[in-house]
Parts: sequence; C-alpha cells; structure tokens
Amino acid sequence: MQGILLLKKPAKLTSHDCVQKVRMLFKTKKVGHIGTLDPEVTGVLPICINQATKIIPFIENTEKEYLATVRLGYSTTTDDATGEIVQIDDHFKEITRAELLEVLERFTGTIEQVVPLYSAVRVNGKRLYDYAFNNEEVERPTRKVNIKEIELLSDADVFSGKVVDFRIRVLCSKGTYIRTLAYDIGQSLGIPSHMLSLVRTKAGKFHLEDCVTFSDIEAGNFSLVSMYDALSEYPRILADADLQMRIKHGQKLKYSTNDFTFIVFHDIFKRVLAIYEKDEKDPSLIKPARVFHVE
Repeated sequence: MQGILLLKKPAKLTSHDCVQKVRMLFKTKKVGHIGTLDPEVTGVLPICINQATKIIPFIENTEKEYLATVRLGYSTTTDDATGEIVQIDDHFKEITRAELLEVLERFTGTIEQVVPLYSAVRVNGKRLYDYAFNNEEVERPTRKVNIKEIELLSDADVFSGKVVDFRIRVLCSKGTYIRTLAYDIGQSLGIPSHMLSLVRTKAGKFHLEDCVTFSDIEAGNFSLVSMYDALSEYPRILADADLQMRIKHGQKLKYSTNDFTFIVFHDIFKRVLAIYEKDEKDPSLIKPARVFHVE
C-alpha cells in the first residue's frame, strides 16, 4: 500500500506523533509528513506512505491556507496560547473594521518575518527552542514569505473590549508562521497579541474536507491519494514498454521542450515510474530525479 493519507490532525499531537501512529496502523516504517504543524494546531496533514515518501520534495513547496483566531490584549512567549504571558494591555479597546482591514492589508504580499524563538529552526547548529529553554540569548533569523490573501472573517463593525478576538483566513507560502503574523498584527495596532487558535484548511491541492481522522482509519474508512494524482501539477507522459525499460535503468532521455520543472512518467495503470528533470549539461536531455520500483 502506498500513497498519501490526508489526515485531519487532532490537537495535542505533534506531527511526528501522527507519523508514528500511522507507522503502527499501516505496519510500515516508510512514512513521512508534508509540512509540520505545532501540537495545538489542527487540520490538513498529508502523510506519505512507502514509495510516496520519495515524492515529498516535489509536492511540499505549495501554498497553505489557514483559519486563525487572533487575540488582542496580551502577548505570550510562544506567540500562541500555549506560552506564558509576556505583556498585558487591559485597557478597553475599540477598533473599527476599517482600521483592522487597513492593518491586515499591510501584510499582503512579500513580507519579512522574524522566526519565532520557540521553533525548530537551527542557529549555529542548535534549535531555537533549545536557546529558549536554556534562557540563552540568540539573534533570530528572518525569512521572506509571501501572503497571497488575508481575509477578515469576523463580521463586527467595531471590535471592542479589554480582550478582542477576531478570525482571519490566510493563504500563504510554505514557511509562513501564522503565530508570528498574529503577533505582528498586534504590533501594527499598538496592542500586544497572540494567536489563540489555528486550523490548516489547505496544503497545496489537499483540502480539509477530504481528510480523515484516526478513528476513520482504524475503522477502514479511508483511501489514499495516488502518487499519480498528487503529482498532477507536472506534465505526465505515458511510457510504452521500450521507454519503461530505459526509465527502469535510469537512462537519460531526449526531450526538446524547456517549459517544465519536472516531468512524470507513468504506465497504463497510472503507476508513477519516474520523475525526470532537466540535464544542466545538455539542454536536449532530461535525467531521472527519482525512479520508483514498480512490480
């Protein structure tokens, strides 16, 4: 059995916990996930099984969509609800919808984020959360990310109170930290803030409504996305018997068109045989990036 399992990740489990559970349920060690979710985050977690683990690099750099609740009134050490309170503003707040929309608009497009201190990003060979746990100072790196869309989902005309919550939908590039975005939105409003909750609703072509729970899996109520379907963004070519033999032996192939990143070769049963890429030494050739064992 191989393919991509679309898991509706529950809260309280790390992405690695989910992988371990899938390994146990499917009785295989070859399991890997696409796009890490923090323990308290729920939603779409694509998990690749057996040979499908080899296509992770070809499908992981996709847009993600999230539904987040931002809380204004206090900030935390982790920028989400799991951290300790750092700063409190208990004054009565009154923010108009127009003011909030104007601030959200500032974060659309390419922006620079400071990587959260409580994250697995390495600095000088050490993960940032290790610096945090040891109370060591460290200069956190920045990264450029792209936020394609931010939509204010809460419908109030005025957001008021000592603590103010509002919901947003965010469509963004891989590597975007939504909890950092929640903190930065508060900074733009001059109010300490954090991310109260988060659900990932899309990961590339995979949608939340197509995901299954662990209970579904245990009951046998699930199906896997085939490698063929998962790679549909790339050109796909049906290989005849002669071409299949050449692919099996990892041979380079003649291919004149340059308008592609990767090419997927498959058989009549839509089993993926290989993924090819351009040969940088000879533009008239393509070479195997991945070759798959097909019985």
